[in-house]
Amino acid sequence: MKLEVIDAKLLQSMFVAGAKLLDEKKNMVNELNVFPVPDGDTGTNMSLTMLAAAKEVEKVDPTNVMEVGNAAASGSLRGARGNSGVILSQLIRGFAKALTNEPIDTLTLANAFQAGVDTAYKAVMKPKEGTILTVAREVATKAMQLSMEVTDMEEFAKRVLEHGYEVLHQTPDMLPVLKEAGVVDAGGQGLLCILEGAAMVITGDIQINIKKPVSKPNTAAFQALKNFNTEDITFGYCTEFIVNRDPKANYNETAVREYLETIGDSLVAVSDETFIKIHVHTDNPGLALQKGLEFGSLTSIKIENMREQHTSILADGEQVEDKGPRKPLAFVSIVAGEGLVEIMKSLGVDEVIEGGQTMNPSTEDISEAIERAHAEEVIILPNNKNIILAAEQAANIETECHVHVIPSKTIPQGITAMVNHDESGDIKKVVEAMNEAISTVETAQITIAVRDTTIDGQEIKEGEYLGILEGNIVVHNSDLKATFTELLAKMNEEAEIITIYYGEEITEEQAEDYVAIAEGGFPEADVEVHSGGQPVYYFMISAE
Repeated sequence: MKLEVIDAKLLQSMFVAGAKLLDEKKNMVNELNVFPVPDGDTGTNMSLTMLAAAKEVEKVDPTNVMEVGNAAASGSLRGARGNSGVILSQLIRGFAKALTNEPIDTLTLANAFQAGVDTAYKAVMKPKEGTILTVAREVATKAMQLSMEVTDMEEFAKRVLEHGYEVLHQTPDMLPVLKEAGVVDAGGQGLLCILEGAAMVITGDIQINIKKPVSKPNTAAFQALKNFNTEDITFGYCTEFIVNRDPKANYNETAVREYLETIGDSLVAVSDETFIKIHVHTDNPGLALQKGLEFGSLTSIKIENMREQHTSILADGEQVEDKGPRKPLAFVSIVAGEGLVEIMKSLGVDEVIEGGQTMNPSTEDISEAIERAHAEEVIILPNNKNIILAAEQAANIETECHVHVIPSKTIPQGITAMVNHDESGDIKKVVEAMNEAISTVETAQITIAVRDTTIDGQEIKEGEYLGILEGNIVVHNSDLKATFTELLAKMNEEAEIITIYYGEEITEEQAEDYVAIAEGGFPEADVEVHSGGQPVYYFMISAE
């Protein structure tokens, strides 16, 4: 019997199966990373992102496909790690937005694929051919073609996947760096692992048992002070919902805010081209919902009686700490290594997320740090090019404060930005000064090759030390001191300050030998040394 539609229960299983298969194959995907440095984490980042989506999907009672899709979008958005994870979350977000309450046929599925691609492309400033975006786009195009002639889901899934792998195998011809290394794109492979797992549910090759989560009371959020009187609650119902925007509706955010202020307080209204999120405390939730219906269909509706909630929380004996008023400005920084954490804190960073290369924090990790910072304005220093997108995503979903992302690609850039900031100035000027500061820093790093490969014509062997300057491998050598010396020689000879951060594999005594090498190479510069304690990199060096 042919399967011609996917219902909510089947879609739920498909998301979970896709996450499980990618998790099984994540190491294989990691091995496809082009650079031979020990940061091959594309598979890990995509897997953790997809597992976060699957976790939310398993919580949903599968009554309609929109609920399942929205759960996947929400989970992947907050669980996104690294650039590949953020792109994957945007593919899922766009896919979910295109779903309706009806079961999914091949045309609906194709349209959802295309909506996912459109959303993901908007999230990437300079998309390149031969990446996950290329594979996703060509999968969506093929799906659209097949939807006009194929109604059987099994045949549809098989032919779409076949085409996806054909495109994946063409990625080395689109990106020279892939061809030189002899690999296909890791992100594209990760995406096809997800689609393959989902297809296995359709074909019956895998059975997925959805585990219902154990319901636990939320003890971390929405707590109340014991001495608070419920009679002081002006409006009794916390009302929150999302509007899937009707493009024909005339939405005026200012007018909507003005209306909601007449029926309540604690108002949040944010929107983009596809959805509107409303939060309001009111005694008339129906009026708020009715207003939302003027602009599209409603999802994720949540109405809570705050007076009853207060009483219930007190019964559990829970109490929340009063944080007091928000400070004007706070800083959030991502670093790895005990010494680097202390350096960042000494420079005025309020919240340090321990992570970085091989340990990319999720969008939710960054969002939680923003919340802990408790400020009107928050500045984030990602300090890694693979964390910038997740930081920007966290900034975009934040509604309680203004968040600014300084696109620092290395820890030395982040440190220089903190050294050169002036909190007393206007926030715009503070951000401008920090952006300017990171452009003055040249960064070098030394790590070790974890595989044989060819990069830019260089034959690199496993176990060699790699000298990386501004993201490019410029030295490879079997001797660490020789690598350090050669790397320094390629740095800005006019630098006035050379700063060395030594990693967890280097002792203080050993570091002194490298300081002497740096002083010999830069006799006119001030040479500083700090214990960074960072993993992965034996040394990080900045020249200013």
